[in-house]
Amino acid sequence: MFDRPNSNAAFDETSKKEAVVIVHLNFNDPNFAEAEHEFVELVNSTGAYIADIVHGKRYRPDPKFFAGSGKIEQIREQVLANDAALVIFNHELSPSQERNIEQKLECRVLGRTGLILDIFARRARSHEGKLQVELAQLKHMSTRLVRGWTHLERQKGGIGMRGPGETQLETDRRLLSQRIKSLKKRLGKVQSQRNQGRRSRKRSDIAVVSLVGYTNMGKSTLFNKLTTSEVYADDRLFATLDPTLRRMKLLDTQPLVMADTVGFIRQLPHDLIESFSSTLEETCDASLLLHVVEAGADREDLMSHVNEVLEEIGADEVPQLIVCNKIDRLDDHSARLDRDEDGMIRRVWLSAKTGEGIDLLRQALQEYFPENEQKFENLN
Repeated sequence: MFDRPNSNAAFDETSKKEAVVIVHLNFNDPNFAEAEHEFVELVNSTGAYIADIVHGKRYRPDPKFFAGSGKIEQIREQVLANDAALVIFNHELSPSQERNIEQKLECRVLGRTGLILDIFARRARSHEGKLQVELAQLKHMSTRLVRGWTHLERQKGGIGMRGPGETQLETDRRLLSQRIKSLKKRLGKVQSQRNQGRRSRKRSDIAVVSLVGYTNMGKSTLFNKLTTSEVYADDRLFATLDPTLRRMKLLDTQPLVMADTVGFIRQLPHDLIESFSSTLEETCDASLLLHVVEAGADREDLMSHVNEVLEEIGADEVPQLIVCNKIDRLDDHSARLDRDEDGMIRRVWLSAKTGEGIDLLRQALQEYFPENEQKFENLN
């Protein structure tokens, strides 16, 4: 029978750092360096020790070993040299490729989706968040139930050789299916409660402002500054997953609800987006999105990845106000507001860490939500 996913499935942060070899291949990606930097951050956030990074360049994945037999031999050498127990690819591996590589390397192999699911399992704290992560894990696991494992092979037929009415593989699939249905049912009840809260806010005519952006942009720190809350915030990817809503009242404006949501990354697994759909609906129903980016970084590239996910969940039509955070990291910086030719505020430059510019963001929110008047311009 299958084991239920748990937060320590791939890594154990409480024990000695596990040595891992990571693999990042270049398939003519113009953002290869940026993607590698993010990959390293993802692995570091698990607490693992990166023993070596294996690079390579290919035009297309190898059908059997993804990286090709020669590159797999190179990876195997690094695994043996560093006594590594795990190899992580910054790519999506098919179930058969993952199995073939494991047999060749004689160690565990994890693809990008498996890595992100493991991190999400660590970060989820609320009951809803844990249910959402487990659902995504089980969906991913269901694609990994393939032939090749000896305890799952179909038994031979013939007289005296007929096996039980159900093979182990079929049993695993049935149990997975039952658990997935159970999780969907429980999440449906939670979603129903969320919908009740949304309807209540709409009846009270309370506008929702949702924080969105790439992970580790400082959304939770900004949320705490604006709402005087104590939501967990840390300088690492996916420090917080669970959605948090807080009321906030500005001077001379209507009450607002501020929502902090999960951060986005490149190639966010579809199963995660689907599993977190009820959480992300807070973003779809918002009156304004505060799109938080890092001042001085390649903002356009990261913003495009966030906007792709927003489009996938149906939130691409919600107005956005760009918040350029972390100006304290720039040599020449100052908090300011950027307006367009019509006088509308387009960007706010601030530091959530030091508090510089927070008053300007409050001013911007007061302009967008004047008391007793709803004014939502499309800022995209």
